[in-house]
Amino acid sequence: MGERKARRLPKALLAAGIVAILGLTACTSGGDEGADKSAGSVDSPSGQAAPKPPAKITLNPASGTADVSPTAPINVAVQDGTIESLTLTNPENKQVVGQLSPDKTTWTVGEPLGYSKTYTWTGTAKGVDGKSAPISGSFTTVTPARTVDASLNVGDGKTYGVGMPIAVTFDRDVTDKAGVQKAMTVTTSVPVEGAWAWLDDRTAHWRPKEYWPPNTQVSLTAKLYGTALGDGKYGAEDRTANFTIGRSQIVQANTQTHRIQVLQDGNQIADYPASFGLESDPGRVTNSGTHLVMSKHRTYKMTNPKYDYFDVEVPYAVRISNNGEFIHGYADSMWAQGKQNVSHGCVNLSPKNAGIYFDIAQVGDPVEITGSTQKLGPEDGDYYDWALSWDEWLAKTAA
Repeated sequence: MGERKARRLPKALLAAGIVAILGLTACTSGGDEGADKSAGSVDSPSGQAAPKPPAKITLNPASGTADVSPTAPINVAVQDGTIESLTLTNPENKQVVGQLSPDKTTWTVGEPLGYSKTYTWTGTAKGVDGKSAPISGSFTTVTPARTVDASLNVGDGKTYGVGMPIAVTFDRDVTDKAGVQKAMTVTTSVPVEGAWAWLDDRTAHWRPKEYWPPNTQVSLTAKLYGTALGDGKYGAEDRTANFTIGRSQIVQANTQTHRIQVLQDGNQIADYPASFGLESDPGRVTNSGTHLVMSKHRTYKMTNPKYDYFDVEVPYAVRISNNGEFIHGYADSMWAQGKQNVSHGCVNLSPKNAGIYFDIAQVGDPVEITGSTQKLGPEDGDYYDWALSWDEWLAKTAA
């Protein structure tokens, strides 16, 4: 048998086969999920990675700000970066105390600034882009028309009676009473309902709605420095006090029975005959109402030119009002004590009984007097706080 000759495919059929093979190859490549997609970019149309942002620096207050309170919140904040270095200096180039946050994005002033001074920022921040940017700027604190000081009637570590108000007395009139009141805070170791009242343009008192609970710890914080008092005036200094309310001791006195009783923690511990002010003369009447023990004097010289007596020395004088009313010893009126009222407004006791009471009296103790024709009021000066009802007291608050 002879050798078979190979059959040749027509050229057109051969070309079609090659195209089919190539077509299968392209289809397979296009469906491969693991194929390289680097020909395009999801970050930007150009295929380039988005640029990293520079540090964005915010000054609070803004550079150039004037009339800034020296106790206002003052800081520098950085977005898209961190603070590398930063100082705030006063005109004498003294650095202000401040604190950098743990993440280094905020620097906050940590001390009160001065009045009438320009402060300057100097430092750098590093952005996410890796570049450093300068931190610079300045601001100026307010120049008061006048600085106003204040005094307190309570002191650190002292103990007071259950009627004691807190008094803040300013040496100039306060116009912005609401703003000042917000700067004064009273905190207590047990819940106590109370409120501020402005008794005049210079005096704010805080008293509880009812007498203080015995043994209460009280803290007053009056953040007056940097606080606007109105009319361009600002507080000169902060004032604080931490004190204790002691045992409950209340004197109940009746001008008609001519006696006073002393109640301690609700129990009567004393009952003394007394002589009160002569009621036939309005100028000598002992006022009814809740007085407070204000001060104690082992001896005190009494003077009243209207009634022609001068420097009459009495023992164991306990002041209960600024109008001249005291509880004190007076031997010359012992014949009337427990029987009739003959004094010039004071509560007269025998020297012996006055001494016993003197030893247990405490500033802030209430002295509740009833039975007379005259009432304790604003004209009698400090302290007439408890002569006001709670609604009357709240009507005097500023906020």
